[in-house]
Amino acid sequence: MTVRPLGIDGAHLVSSRSFGDERGDFFEVYREDVLTEALGYRPRFLQANVSTSGRNVVRGVHGAATPPGLAKFVTCLRGSLLDFVVDVRTGSPTFGEWDMIVLNAHGGTAVYVEEGLGHAFVALEDDTCVQYLLSDLYRPAEVLTVQPLDPEIGLPLNLPGEPILSERDAAAPTLREAGDLGLLPRYEECLALRATRVRLTEAAAAS
Repeated sequence: MTVRPLGIDGAHLVSSRSFGDERGDFFEVYREDVLTEALGYRPRFLQANVSTSGRNVVRGVHGAATPPGLAKFVTCLRGSLLDFVVDVRTGSPTFGEWDMIVLNAHGGTAVYVEEGLGHAFVALEDDTCVQYLLSDLYRPAEVLTVQPLDPEIGLPLNLPGEPILSERDAAAPTLREAGDLGLLPRYEECLALRATRVRLTEAAAAS
């Protein structure tokens, strides 16, 4: 398994070599040691969720109030999707920018999304199944939602039909509106949270 940073600080693409034979395919989904070396701190995951989506379903842009924040490790178990990491951290040098990755059930790839970042995806096939490992328990009161069709963000969904959104996502504020409401994470607080995790990991390794 290998890990490389994406264009948004705090987002990483995780890739695994697939081994196949007449029975099918096998690849590693997650290795703590490899991800820890790449991040500089040991990630923790306390909850696992699975969603299924039809073609043209858009989920996101979702994040969480930071601190405490909510990191995600996103894997496609079935089907395929366009996965987006959106920088919603005020004060970040890439605020409002995004990076995109294609995930599918046979690619052996996943995305790690650090606390403070926004995440969205659009399903490219019916019955697309996605697994999320979460760094903390899901708390609805702390959920941050930004309008995925916000033209200032400009996610290239390129859908052949109308996007299918939940009522919450369709009614979500734009990035500018969320900022005016004081809902967005602050970049310096996210960096401080990362630094704390690094110190804890180094202390644990030294003990």
